[in-house]
Amino acid sequence: MTITERVKEIRRDLHRNPELGGEEWETSKRIQAELEKAGIPFKTGFAKTGVLGIIEGSGSGGTVALRADIDALPITEKTNVEFKSTVAGKMHACGHDAHTSMLLGTGFKLQEMKDQLPGRVLLVFQPNEESTPIGGARPMMEDGVFDEYKPDVIFGQHVWPDLPVGKIGIRDKEMMAASDRLSFTITGAAGHASMPHQGKDAIVVTAEFISSLQSIVSRNTNPLESAVITIGTINGGYRYNVIADHVELTGTVRTYSKQAKATIKRRIENLVKGFEIAYEVKIAYDYIEGYDATVNTPEWAELVRDTAAGSLGEEALPAVDPSMAGEDFSRFLAHYPGVFYWLGCAKEGEEIPKPLHDPEFYFNEDAIEIGVDTMVKVTVNALKKLKESR
Repeated sequence: MTITERVKEIRRDLHRNPELGGEEWETSKRIQAELEKAGIPFKTGFAKTGVLGIIEGSGSGGTVALRADIDALPITEKTNVEFKSTVAGKMHACGHDAHTSMLLGTGFKLQEMKDQLPGRVLLVFQPNEESTPIGGARPMMEDGVFDEYKPDVIFGQHVWPDLPVGKIGIRDKEMMAASDRLSFTITGAAGHASMPHQGKDAIVVTAEFISSLQSIVSRNTNPLESAVITIGTINGGYRYNVIADHVELTGTVRTYSKQAKATIKRRIENLVKGFEIAYEVKIAYDYIEGYDATVNTPEWAELVRDTAAGSLGEEALPAVDPSMAGEDFSRFLAHYPGVFYWLGCAKEGEEIPKPLHDPEFYFNEDAIEIGVDTMVKVTVNALKKLKESR
């Protein structure tokens, strides 16, 4: 069995048996078993289910870390693949099964050629990526995943259905946005629908409040800086003829720059105060900071770009815009230089591919060989670069 076939087999097994963040016990055991079979030493106990594989090269040199996330999503799968999820309400709808299996495949190849590696490779299998704001990267670091071996650079690869197989998406700096959460409870006073003057209508206040929130992006943030405020849920009211006395809202804020985030936080706080005075209501407000923006290190982005171009050709590197989605890999990049890049995985012949987090998300397995080969070559080239700089 080739490494590509082995990776595909592992990926399909993981896809059949998805586990949510904080519950990845069987996934962790499978990773450990595969590392042991390949003769790769490993350590466990990081963020409960995280695993660290360690490949020692033959000569002294730098340390390169490679990361894959291992958790699934609480989504009921709607694909027709033969290896679809067997667990009700759980699915690998973000490609983490592919990330995990491809990192194992990368480890298999690097272990076979370890005598040629001028340094050390760390295989970081991270749990709980989908569970913002806690995540798994910070808990792994707090549990000492890099206490013994500190990476000189860290790389992360994410499957990307907006790109066809054979394409790599990479930017020198911003790749993904900061991902924060909002919650509001607007409390007014109930009353009969026919006598609105006797109550304080929380629904009317909510409608105005949401419109004002949207004006923050259009009128307070720099138009050259991307920012998004989205209200995702609204809950309130009792009956068609009763004035609602409270409404609960939840949402998210997405930004790239710290300045844009600070502006939005300040303006929301001022809006809350102003609405309380203007409408004589109470607004309980919480802003929960999640993942930071995922910002690549330019010199290492150049190495990934050159490596991919050398294997796949310059045409494999289309210009890509950053995504407003959040990513826990950002917390590794807050401590270590590194790069997060996208691996094209679109389903062949599908004009509008199903996006990540969709119950019909489809990972094209033709991308497996490219994904493993790219990670192997990026690792080798990074170790060479670190060796030359010492």
